[in-house]
Amino acid sequence: MPFGKGTGQGGGGQRGGGRGGGGRGGGRGRMAGTRAGAGPGGGCLCPNCGTRKPHTPGVPCYTVKCSECGTLMVRE
Repeated sequence: MPFGKGTGQGGGGQRGGGRGGGGRGGGRGRMAGTRAGAGPGGGCLCPNCGTRKPHTPGVPCYTVKCSECGTLMVRE
């Protein structure tokens, strides 16, 4: 119906089937942020002293020790 209420065939007007909000968007997308598998770019950061090192592909930052203070690094 081109000039109807815009609710489709069933009417009702509820979306999402009761799953909490319609299901569109809300996420950060694939590989966003500092989660595991954040991609090859960026670097590793020491949370203790602030030292930065370039990220080595295949080596998680949380396994690399800071060369300055010995603290395990985190992904930038």
